[in-house]
Amino acid sequence: MLKHKRIVAPLAAILAGSAFATTVAADEVNLYSARHYDVDEQLYQAFTDETGIKVNLLEGNSDELIQRIQREGIASPADVMITVDAGRLWRAEQEGIFQAIESEVLAERLPESMRHPEGKWFGFSQRVRAIFYNPENVDPSEITSYEDLTDSRWEGEVCIRSSNNIYNQSLLASMIDHHGAEEAEAWAQGIVDNLARQPEGGDTDQIRAVAAGECNLAVANHYYYVRLLNSDSETDRNVADSVGILFPNQDDRGIHVNVGGAGVVATSPNRDNAIRFLEFLASDTAQEYFAAGNYEYPVVDGVNMDETLKSWGELHKDDLNISVLGENNPEAIRIFDRVGWR
Repeated sequence: MLKHKRIVAPLAAILAGSAFATTVAADEVNLYSARHYDVDEQLYQAFTDETGIKVNLLEGNSDELIQRIQREGIASPADVMITVDAGRLWRAEQEGIFQAIESEVLAERLPESMRHPEGKWFGFSQRVRAIFYNPENVDPSEITSYEDLTDSRWEGEVCIRSSNNIYNQSLLASMIDHHGAEEAEAWAQGIVDNLARQPEGGDTDQIRAVAAGECNLAVANHYYYVRLLNSDSETDRNVADSVGILFPNQDDRGIHVNVGGAGVVATSPNRDNAIRFLEFLASDTAQEYFAAGNYEYPVVDGVNMDETLKSWGELHKDDLNISVLGENNPEAIRIFDRVGWR
């Protein structure tokens, strides 16, 4: 469901079929966001405090926001769209949502792997796809890569989300780039052969399944685990304490990385403010909000981050350009269908 929020100052108006007032104000930026973290609002307030530019926020899921912008057409008030996962950013790009921009700040601050080659969108926070294991039944030295999950010794031992999950689609998309489609399909088939149960639930459910003994291995984004570890619930903390986490492919290409990212909307009425907002997202201030609010990794080196992430040391991360994850998404979906990954 699309939700309007007021940041810094009230919206001037909400008109039928339009998210914000149709007049253009020099001191505002209209943000369509598929991120739903409380700390993000603090980030937007920090931008306003620094620049004097109001952030008018509309929230929804990625598909809703894309459809909204398309429906609004050239009259759309949207300046920036922000969402999670390169696959979703790519889908928005394919629908003509973003325009190419040039920014010396973004070119200097963001690694090349976090920048769309044509400047259509950018990654501002990193998520790594980790492997979780039951320490009573699994020697972590036996799992050093995603590829190891397909070994026949793990038949009936693997929990993972469904193939319609964008995180898994992007993981497979990265394998298509590194190994080719044929070998990537063999990997997907190997995972299907080793499933402990039919894919179900979210990332947290996969971690809980390991703790409950439903499987000995699972794949999930790292921050779901840190949320459990830092939860107010003793039950959640016990789940985190009963599983181990490992970071695959440290000796070769690096652990798979995905992003939270954003781009300037093609019809942006406040283009300069929109670019300024993206540049702010690359600042140390904003990067610390990303890192603290959802236990994500910053994309800018040297930014302070959560103590748990610090304790894991410096991870070797796959430096594949994030745009490739979107480009290979259609092939990843076809592979999932062929191997019967539900």
